[in-house]
Amino acid sequence: MNEYAKKSILEMARGGFLEVTDLEMTKAIANIMDPNTSATAKRKITVTIELKADDSRQNIGVNYTVKSALAPTNAVTTMLYVADEENVVEMVPQIPGQFGIAGTEQEAPPALKLVKFA
Repeated sequence: MNEYAKKSILEMARGGFLEVTDLEMTKAIANIMDPNTSATAKRKITVTIELKADDSRQNIGVNYTVKSALAPTNAVTTMLYVADEENVVEMVPQIPGQFGIAGTEQEAPPALKLVKFA
């Protein structure tokens, strides 16, 4: 009787199961290293293996899916100053016309375009 080489289910599909698992792990590590995400937020990788046999119980289809839940990007915030009904500007840490450390003149803060009718 011929003995088959015994492998882990993770080695099946010509390494495809390992490949998609490694891909999601790479995404999770990249998300951890991204300075625009929380360093301490939990990341989760979910592996689902579905088996479906035919009526004879001799052929079993295996569906292997891997998905990850990553940390969202950190919020980006700013402050606005409402001078009057027509003038709203972004509050920025520089003073227009003042020279910065690099010797360049500071720009005026951007004004917002207010749309009153759609």
